[in-house]
Amino acid sequence: MRWDGSGGLTSISTVFGYPKNMYYFGMPKTLDAVDRRHAPGRALWLLGPAMVAGVAYLDPGNVASNMTAGATFGYLLVWVVVLGNVIAWLIQYLSAKLGIVTGESLPQILGRRMRRPAARRLYWLQAEAVAMATDVAEVIGGAVALHLLFGVPLVWGGTITGVVSMGLLLIQTRRGARAFETVLIGMLVIIAVGFSFGLLIAPPDPAGVAAGLVPRFEGSTSVLLAASILGATIMPHAIYAHSALARDRFAPDATGMTTGATPTPVRAGGALASGEDAPGRGAPGEDAPGRGAPGGDALSEDGPGADAPGAGTPAARTALEQARGISTARLLRATRWDVTIALAVAGTVNLAILLLAAANLAGVDGTDSLEGAYAALRDGLGPLVATLFAVGLLASGLASTSVGAYAGAEIMHGLLRARIPLVVRRLVTLVPALGILGLGVDPTLALVLSQVVLSFGIPFALIPLVALTARADVLGRHRNSRATTIAGVLASAFLITLNVVLLWLVFTGG
Repeated sequence: MRWDGSGGLTSISTVFGYPKNMYYFGMPKTLDAVDRRHAPGRALWLLGPAMVAGVAYLDPGNVASNMTAGATFGYLLVWVVVLGNVIAWLIQYLSAKLGIVTGESLPQILGRRMRRPAARRLYWLQAEAVAMATDVAEVIGGAVALHLLFGVPLVWGGTITGVVSMGLLLIQTRRGARAFETVLIGMLVIIAVGFSFGLLIAPPDPAGVAAGLVPRFEGSTSVLLAASILGATIMPHAIYAHSALARDRFAPDATGMTTGATPTPVRAGGALASGEDAPGRGAPGEDAPGRGAPGGDALSEDGPGADAPGAGTPAARTALEQARGISTARLLRATRWDVTIALAVAGTVNLAILLLAAANLAGVDGTDSLEGAYAALRDGLGPLVATLFAVGLLASGLASTSVGAYAGAEIMHGLLRARIPLVVRRLVTLVPALGILGLGVDPTLALVLSQVVLSFGIPFALIPLVALTARADVLGRHRNSRATTIAGVLASAFLITLNVVLLWLVFTGG
């Protein structure tokens, strides 16, 4: 924002000429000004970011892990799906809380706090690898679905998936996130119906489901599958994305001053704007005096926005809350409901996938791949159930790839202050997936390996998230309670340990 000399604030769009439905760094707003003026009294207005982030919990990697677990061990690992969903609730709520209270995403805060460029770039590399691995899994899942439904060759199926996902990103960019959320929620319905319909035809054994709630393993393979389920459920890119989605949904059109009588530019997310008339800084994407391009060798030792006076201070948090016109406490209460609803949907669908496989595919040969599971469902339950399963897989790939692209763009922006259009980014990340499909790599194996890459990224997202949300200097009075912090530490330790076990078993063949 910029002081206009008449006692008011000039909006970012006025200063820089960006469309009113876009933030200064090129990401679309989630709510326009008209909606924000009239919506605070409507509870439904406060819901939505978690539903978009929840799409990540229903990607093809989850489908492959849950189907394989059910087909191989029946109801044994039901408890893992339930436990994973409970842990996911805590983690996604902490991520959303960070974005709401600070007005910044997790990558932005880390980028501001990491003083050394080398550390920032290394962190970005691992986070970018996670985002790209996610893209690979989602494109492969869509390609497999198109092959099952229409016999489309896998490479062409991956290309079609990429093109359609770019169309979804264009909806987000040009029509706003309201339209984008509507499309994704529609896809969530398709996913839920596609993966759950088979249970109506062949319901699971209640006694078996109840027995599966008792934590236990049967050999190293079950441990491997349990780690795969949790690795596919707790995904690093969903943590990065949810903080950004919550920030964007509740970003005010104008925020007030952050320090006394001296007007200070504040970004739409509440922290100081990088380059919005800040002393000594140029506009976003420009080189400030004495500095190189973002991510270039001439970067100073300070992280992006590290010297922005007021960023992350109590004054900035207060200004952000006042500009929204709605209390942060109310937003956090609504967010708890948002996360609960979203993960109830995602957790139910993931459990339905495992139960479908446990009730109908246990002991059936060839069900260790998506293609084999489809064939077994077709032969055992009929073509309708198999077709709906493939349609659900297709919707899963298309919906989750959009969230992955969003997360990747936020990671790059927050850590490097570099921005490329979402559609261009989608084209770049499409190349590895098409290369894997073109080389003839088994799609299910590629999905499993993508989960291994995700496992490497889990600690780098979880540990900073729990640490930052426990700090009073970051969240003020909204910091985690001691019990929440302990729960976050235990969940992080448990997930990191299981992912280490997963990596060990994968690389040793145990």
